[in-house]
Amino acid sequence: MEHTHGSLELILLGILACIFVYSLFANAIAKTIVTLPIIFMGVGYFVSEPLEMMVAPEVLDESKRLIAEITLILILFSDASHVRFKKLRENLLIPARMLLIGMPLTIGFGMLITYLIVPGGGLAMALLTAAVLTPTDAAVGQAVVTSPKVPDRLAQTINVESGLNDGLVLPFVLLGAIFASAQMGEAETDGLAMAVVLQVVLGPLVGIAIGWGFAHTMDAVQNRNLMPEAAGGVAFLAAAFSAYLAAELVGGNGFIAAFVAGMVFGNTYRHDIHFISEFMEGVGQLLTMFAFLIFGALLLPEGLDHMAWQAVVLALLFLTVVRMLPIWVSLLGTGLALREKLFLGWFGPRGLASVLFTLIMIDEFEFPGEQELLACVSMTVFLSIILHGVSATPLSNWIGRKSD
Repeated sequence: MEHTHGSLELILLGILACIFVYSLFANAIAKTIVTLPIIFMGVGYFVSEPLEMMVAPEVLDESKRLIAEITLILILFSDASHVRFKKLRENLLIPARMLLIGMPLTIGFGMLITYLIVPGGGLAMALLTAAVLTPTDAAVGQAVVTSPKVPDRLAQTINVESGLNDGLVLPFVLLGAIFASAQMGEAETDGLAMAVVLQVVLGPLVGIAIGWGFAHTMDAVQNRNLMPEAAGGVAFLAAAFSAYLAAELVGGNGFIAAFVAGMVFGNTYRHDIHFISEFMEGVGQLLTMFAFLIFGALLLPEGLDHMAWQAVVLALLFLTVVRMLPIWVSLLGTGLALREKLFLGWFGPRGLASVLFTLIMIDEFEFPGEQELLACVSMTVFLSIILHGVSATPLSNWIGRKSD
């Protein structure tokens, strides 16, 4: 027992050392083709075998679910809080087309491709697979949105799309999971339609109420100079988790509520909202590190164990034609050059949202083909982390030269 504890402590010390070294050299690493997701996915995979030998499976399952939920709630609220309706209207055309035309086309096209390649899973599993693989993660190709060489409208479009599509895709993920679960044997389907309606209606309503209420309350106390500046991060946490818990309490979807609450909060709050960015740059980045560690340590090995040729083919298709063709269609008539459309189509990296949605849906529902879904998502995210991470800097430089 003492030996086991000592080995576990050694692994944790090694992980903390990796975090410390990354923090020290983050600026230097950012100039290379190596990214945070690549590093911590690799670290996670390296410690996966000893970790699974030393920690009980139920502890690992509970831990990855908890970190997944916390990370997703904070990311949804934070991303949505920085979307300004006024600013969005000024540059609305491109991201709006990608979200309102490109995203549904991607889900529909992905559902069709998945059903053709894996017909045994049924349409519900095809919808769930397409939905969890549709949201993008700018963190996987961070060099694109931070590079001064990438034209501002392209970088902003990728940022806005990444910030909004994980929240907008949630109803499709939920529908796919519920209907796939209903296919299991004698699964209870009475009241299924009402449950879906409550999830997607009550979630936004609770989010609006929480976001508006917290914003006005914080404005009122700050106008009287009652709230210290350092308390902003704590208030952000309270608002995000209150939206999630309140929605779950009344039968709504907590993740949709967190997303809507963040958007309402960001557009209602009259004071400086910098405390959310500062919190997410610190604690948020740490959660992101642990999320990719979990992916490398727990999801990727399990996905590789159940890997089949269908998962590899689907992963390649979702990263290329399933993503790029709908985006190209959605951008017709915008005046963008072909290279810009291809650039926006390619930089739809899959990362945290796909991993977290899959973790939570598998834990929340019972449906056929769970292992196949995990294998497909694991392979897609793995390839995306490598391909988008490695290509981010070279293609950013290329699009910058072409735009000069």
